[in-house]
Amino acid sequence: MSGFKSFEEIEAWKMARQLSLSIYVLSDQKPFITDYALRDQIRRAVISIFSNIAEGFERGGNKEFIQFLSFAKASAGEVRSQLYLALDLNYIEKESFEKLKLHVLNIGKTISGLIKYLKTSELKGSKYSTNIEL
Repeated sequence: MSGFKSFEEIEAWKMARQLSLSIYVLSDQKPFITDYALRDQIRRAVISIFSNIAEGFERGGNKEFIQFLSFAKASAGEVRSQLYLALDLNYIEKESFEKLKLHVLNIGKTISGLIKYLKTSELKGSKYSTNIEL
């Protein structure tokens, strides 16, 4: 499919996993922790990034993988938007915001690069392989 043997090898997945930890730690602090709606929404969105990368990869075909990568990229935009609200509400410091925003932007760029690669790749994915292992 893409030269990866598992989704754990995908750089965007690794980056999103790291971002998830940062978001969980941040949203566990006051006053962020008391805003249940925003806390839960940003957590769902950040989980969606690396979950969609993994799910798309496991589908075994480039077209589906690209679709799920697009979902992951959209979730990255959602997290970035929610970080602005957290900043506006003074739940996070400007320095933390800038660091997390840059991290999310880099994830989006990495996902975009992978999508571009997959769109031009001759490989169709493991589900289209004629080499079936038993």
